[in-house]
Amino acid sequence: MTPQLTANKKIAIIGGGPGGLTLAKLLQMNGADVTVYERDEHKDARSQGATLDLHHESGLAALQAAGLMDAFKANYRPEAGYMRILDKAAKIQFDENINGDDGFNRPEIDRGPLNTILLESLAPGTVVWDQQFSSLAHEGNRIRLMFKNGTAVHADLVIGADGANSKVRPYITDLRPVYSGNMVLEGTVYDSANIIPKTHELLNGGKIFALGDSKTLVVSSKGDGSLVFYTGSSLPENWPRESGLNFSDKEEVTAWFKTEFAGWGDTWLELFENASGPFIPRPQYCMPLDKSWPTLPNLTLVGDAAHVMPPYAGEGVNMAMLDALELSQCLLNGAFKDIPTALAAYEKQMHERFAEVGKETLENTRWMHSPEALSIMVDFFSQAKKHQGSA
Repeated sequence: MTPQLTANKKIAIIGGGPGGLTLAKLLQMNGADVTVYERDEHKDARSQGATLDLHHESGLAALQAAGLMDAFKANYRPEAGYMRILDKAAKIQFDENINGDDGFNRPEIDRGPLNTILLESLAPGTVVWDQQFSSLAHEGNRIRLMFKNGTAVHADLVIGADGANSKVRPYITDLRPVYSGNMVLEGTVYDSANIIPKTHELLNGGKIFALGDSKTLVVSSKGDGSLVFYTGSSLPENWPRESGLNFSDKEEVTAWFKTEFAGWGDTWLELFENASGPFIPRPQYCMPLDKSWPTLPNLTLVGDAAHVMPPYAGEGVNMAMLDALELSQCLLNGAFKDIPTALAAYEKQMHERFAEVGKETLENTRWMHSPEALSIMVDFFSQAKKHQGSA
């Protein structure tokens, strides 16, 4: 039976990442008329990032509600969630062994396979590709969406799921993300087993967290044999533009790393010397923790569009998928008299949840880039491992 609130309503989701696709699945499986508009030309148009750590109370809960747990279990990588903590000289300070565990304590899946699971669960034609959002206009009780290729569509309800640099957000609120003070530089090495076997062996199919001098270097394996790495350090917000670096020049970026991470071991240099394609600078932003916006009758946000935050608590994708779950529940459970009331309930709990998660994330970002970071992290995971062993 078609849900009451969404009966005869056309729902448009802007953005085809995990949050938008999860929402589309949860609505569609309950009879709603939903279309996802994605800017990419096709599903393989862009390289996918590192693995995603899905949490039982959020990302996995959404997949469970969507009936996709079997597909997830067939595609997640048990070894990807295990990590080694290293010092700046690349000496192991903590080694998380698998010990027969199936890796489902905090299971990880590559972003590409997760998106594929969600895409294949949708009815054909649900995702319309090559639709880069341009603008919207309210026309009575409906919204007219315009795209840069010249197409236009009407919808009764629009959800912005278009990421950290959301183009839908300004139509809802004047709030803007604030720079956290942390700058990430991302690089990729393909075929790491043959190109950089020393680091590949050190990575051991999982993750490396290297900490020292108030800086971080995170290395993450991928199922296709590549690895992704991220530096983290305190740099000005405008550093990507004013540094003068050519981020496509490995020699320039390697020289920068030697200076910025002076005193770090030579082991790390092979990441930069063998990177494929351009490096990507990523200033880390966070939405204000204690702010919200008045609910609009037919327009809302999910995921990074609503509450972008740094990655140092692993909550980004989980909060996006939990947004999708909670928004779908508000729209589908029949407890609300109309869509505006349902949206108000969703946004209230979303803002309250983000205030807590965002605070934790910023605190993690701070201590992970503090002089005491290595000892704090080693102690935390050593105690957690000891507790698991005695349980």
